[in-house]
Amino acid sequence: MLFIKTVFIIGFTLLIGACGVTSERDDGPPQEGVDISSVLDAVPKNEPRSRYGNPDSYVVMGKQYHVMRDSRGFVQKGIASWYGKKFHGRRTSSGETYNMYAMTAAHKTLPLPTYVQVTNIGNGRSVILKVNDRGPFHENRIIDLSYTAAAKLDILKNGTGLVEVQAIDATRFAQEGMPVRPVTTTVSNSSGFYIQVGSFGKLPNAEQLRTRLGILGENLVKISQVVVEGETVYRVRIGPLTDIDMADSIVSRLDQFGVLEHRIVVD
Repeated sequence: MLFIKTVFIIGFTLLIGACGVTSERDDGPPQEGVDISSVLDAVPKNEPRSRYGNPDSYVVMGKQYHVMRDSRGFVQKGIASWYGKKFHGRRTSSGETYNMYAMTAAHKTLPLPTYVQVTNIGNGRSVILKVNDRGPFHENRIIDLSYTAAAKLDILKNGTGLVEVQAIDATRFAQEGMPVRPVTTTVSNSSGFYIQVGSFGKLPNAEQLRTRLGILGENLVKISQVVVEGETVYRVRIGPLTDIDMADSIVSRLDQFGVLEHRIVVD
């Protein structure tokens, strides 16, 4: 059994993923112009879990990721990137072949396959995609979109965009059509987003972290107070930010301050 498990882990490592660990700046669109107007959204359907790409956990670049057993109710906001011609035709983590013109995506922890609705928070555009790959293994990204999906969401030019990802229940979709709620929050270039770096039950702990991160910029680190299930919680956030490159630069420095976890927050 140990040998079989070892072979599986090695095989999975070789499969990660079509989008792999390459920088998004190393990839690009197709050289020729392609009409994607006729490409339709993926159609959610119940499928067995892929034999590949669904270990309990895996490690990439020293970081361990735990694969979810169930995607029901999953909602996540953050920064999306996309991958294109460099990986076109390569095998994905699920064992399928990556097609940059198909409506697919890569995610680090959702079960393979999972169908998701991805919405560009900036402009309200939405697409339905099949998650069939692992990635992106960039520290500040939550999902990698196919070239066509990124084009339809209008994030090709900037390379990244703020999105909301919602898992789709295929059975409910078949019965009701559109099972996911619309995104009501949109973010203009002026309103921005935050990097949440801590959540504490005691204010002094939050203030201590805010002081430690103060070197990042005057008045950039803030504490917000909320009540969760009757308990007061103090959240430490960096922002508001309107530039994803700036957010990347800040995130790359967080470990210097002992901050190992963070997430993007859109109010």
